[in-house]
Amino acid sequence: MQPGEMKGLFLSRMWTILAVLTLATQHVTGKTLKYQVHEEQKVGTVIARLRDDVADVLAKLPSSVSLRFRAMQRGSSSFLAVREQDGEISIRTKIDREKLCEKNLNCSIQFDVLTLPTEHLQLFHVEVEVLDINDNAPQFARAVIPIEISESAAVGARIPLDSATDPDVGENSLYTYALETNNFFKIDIQSRTDGAKYAELVVLRELDREVRSGYELQYTASDRGVPSRTGSTLLKISVADSNDNSPIFDMSSYVISLPENAPVGTLLIDLNATDADDGTNAKIIYSFSSHVSPKIMETFKMNPDSGRLTLIRRVDYETVSSYDIDVQAQDMGPNSMPAHCKILVKVVDVNDNKPDISINLMSSQGNGDAAYISEASPLDTFVALVRVEDLDSGLNGEVECKLHGQGYFKLQKSYENNYMILTNVSLDREKRSEFSLTVVAEDRGTASLSTVKHFTVHVTDENDNTPRFEKGQYEIFKSENNAPGAYLTSIMATDPDLDANGQVSYSILENSVHGSSISTYVTIDPSNGAIYALRTFDREDVSRISFVVQAKDAGKPLLLSNATVILNILDENDNSPVIVVPQLWNFTADVPASKFTEAGQLVTVVRATDRDTGVNAELICSLVSGNEEGFFIIDPRTCEIHANASLENFPREHAELTVMVRDHGRESLSAKAAIKITLYENMNHVQVMDQGESSFDTSLIIIISLAAICTVLLVIMVVFAARCNREKKDTRHSYNCRVAESTHQHHPKKPSRQIHKGDITLVPTVNGTLPIRAHHRSPSATPPMDRAQMGSRQNHHSRQSLNSLVTISSNHIPESFALELAHATPPVEGQYQPRPSFRGNKYSRSYRYALQDMDKFSLKDSGRGDSEAGDSDCDMGRESPVDRLLLGEGFSDLIHLEMHHRLHPVAAQPSATIGAQFLR
Repeated sequence: MQPGEMKGLFLSRMWTILAVLTLATQHVTGKTLKYQVHEEQKVGTVIARLRDDVADVLAKLPSSVSLRFRAMQRGSSSFLAVREQDGEISIRTKIDREKLCEKNLNCSIQFDVLTLPTEHLQLFHVEVEVLDINDNAPQFARAVIPIEISESAAVGARIPLDSATDPDVGENSLYTYALETNNFFKIDIQSRTDGAKYAELVVLRELDREVRSGYELQYTASDRGVPSRTGSTLLKISVADSNDNSPIFDMSSYVISLPENAPVGTLLIDLNATDADDGTNAKIIYSFSSHVSPKIMETFKMNPDSGRLTLIRRVDYETVSSYDIDVQAQDMGPNSMPAHCKILVKVVDVNDNKPDISINLMSSQGNGDAAYISEASPLDTFVALVRVEDLDSGLNGEVECKLHGQGYFKLQKSYENNYMILTNVSLDREKRSEFSLTVVAEDRGTASLSTVKHFTVHVTDENDNTPRFEKGQYEIFKSENNAPGAYLTSIMATDPDLDANGQVSYSILENSVHGSSISTYVTIDPSNGAIYALRTFDREDVSRISFVVQAKDAGKPLLLSNATVILNILDENDNSPVIVVPQLWNFTADVPASKFTEAGQLVTVVRATDRDTGVNAELICSLVSGNEEGFFIIDPRTCEIHANASLENFPREHAELTVMVRDHGRESLSAKAAIKITLYENMNHVQVMDQGESSFDTSLIIIISLAAICTVLLVIMVVFAARCNREKKDTRHSYNCRVAESTHQHHPKKPSRQIHKGDITLVPTVNGTLPIRAHHRSPSATPPMDRAQMGSRQNHHSRQSLNSLVTISSNHIPESFALELAHATPPVEGQYQPRPSFRGNKYSRSYRYALQDMDKFSLKDSGRGDSEAGDSDCDMGRESPVDRLLLGEGFSDLIHLEMHHRLHPVAAQPSATIGAQFLR
């Protein structure tokens, strides 16, 4: 690698960051970054890393934001690549400055870089200047340049030479010319108006054709690059015989202004040259010099006879702003010496170029003709980058840019001729989903020119709308006894969002109806909101069902709304009337009545209920049979049965009426009952009690009886405790269960057992006589009482109190043990003393086992085997086992017998028999 190339590679990595412009807006800042890179660098060469170079700007953004860099490519920016992660700028394809910019001194690649996401948009304008390296040597168009000079040419005569070309610029461009050393010629280096250098051959001595007819000299062009490059050609000079006078131009140079819109054929100048000779030696021919570039010959035409210079091709100021034309005039004589002059054609700019508009859209859909922006974007969200250019100069190149965005968007200048299109208001796709924007660029020329460009902005959907029901509450009605799966109604929620954001599904929120899940009553189709019944409804069980339907979309995040549905179950006549008064047994009721009831007096009342509602529950009563004689009449509304005539004349003691109660339903339902009316001559012995009074009397009797039982039980327990204490003091005169037990504690065959108070069971006695139930296997059990005798005794004493409550449970008395106990038996030291059977000196096994079940009735015990004064088996507020025994085995039956005796004295004898059976 040559030293110059090493220097170029080194310089390519030395770039300078220049912040030349900062744009201060609310959301977006702009910055221009300038870098330099030499041409011909390797692909992949890193030019800059934006994340490091704009760290001061990025530091103002939230640290949690993951920024990306995106290049907005245009034109020559395809030579470079920008990495999204850190904004690294590198060479994508090899850059040849001469192809990119030709001879322009300023050659740069310009593009814009955005930072994403757009919520933290930053705009950077990047200019990468491509520096020239000396990779081209000066070249001549001809390898040999022939020159003919008359031997009579004066010393100092000048002949223009061909110029060399060098595509490089600056110091690497053509710098100077050199001529091989000789004594007759030299070169004089001149500069044109555009700075280009050319050489003229100057005669130093008089020439003599007869001495030397020709010269061959090396003509060299060189640049100032490092290292320097050169190009050469051969000057082949021929010395011709003399022609005394040469043509002479009026002026050695001319300057012409040519408007760039000049039409083809325009006359630029009419040249005039004179020659002092006569005849053929004075006839002048005009032509371009031999070294004139082909571009000049393609654009202009020289008339060889008249010297008129005309335009044969339109010029463009933006392409070439001036032309240097070398013209020569030569006579027709032998060995003529041409005369030379220069014509500088300056192209004058006119406003002939419309502004150019370049739009880089913020597109996420891969469609370059439209921009896409979310409806959730905040104000001043970046939409597009606009660049306007006008190739004209001066006012003709000054461009004003406007945006017709209907107020939804605005145009904001960032730098030079670059603009940003930003949102001006909040967008709502549901109101408007598409905008057509127009960008207008107009220059300030005298006849202004303008350019219009259109593009479309599509507003993308966001899930910003919740599903909306038409009403917050729906009320529907459905008759009961429907079929499972019956359609009830449909409710619909609308969501104006698109796709999944507007896809609504329905569900019923969980709740309970009478202890059952709502999902067992109704269901809803998730796709269309149709509600169906899952069971047959019964209005009498559930008359109203309220549930919540939830509609939710499929967006992220999903949105939802609720609506309440109230289902009213309509009644159908599906329940028959039920007669509740009087109380029926097998659809029959017995009703007592006085035989002396007069016409119009109330006999009885029928009461009925119907679980239906409305007309389905409106009841009417009628007598359908049993009233053929017409002694009774019923009110159809109140269902009161009155005597239609005096019942004293009724031919029988009983009347059996059939009462029908029916409703007013469309398909009427009815109930029937047989009312047996018994006529009594003396109603004083018939106590008719309504349900409330009977309940009151029975409750009062039960309360009084329980209190009496608890009191008697308490007295017995106190007496029993005192007897046990007395037996401890004197065991010789009385039987003590503790002593008896202790005497057998060491019996060799049977284990000892301690007798507890709980081993005693209390049972009722009537009139002091205890009915003893012997063990079913005991041959010595007391014989049962005669049924008639028992009935007579029961009838006689049915109204007396229960007065004795002590016995040992006969269920556990063994065969060898008989217990006899009566009210007349004298007490032993204040206690009732049982007489056990002994086998030798011990208790029988069955007796001891019989005592085991007696603890279950004791609620409190001292734990020492005897009862203390504070122990009580009848706590207030607790149900005693004795109470349960009394109530369960006979007390309620005794009360029933008593009441029955009061109401029906005639049937006293059968009641006594029932009482006797009960006592057995």
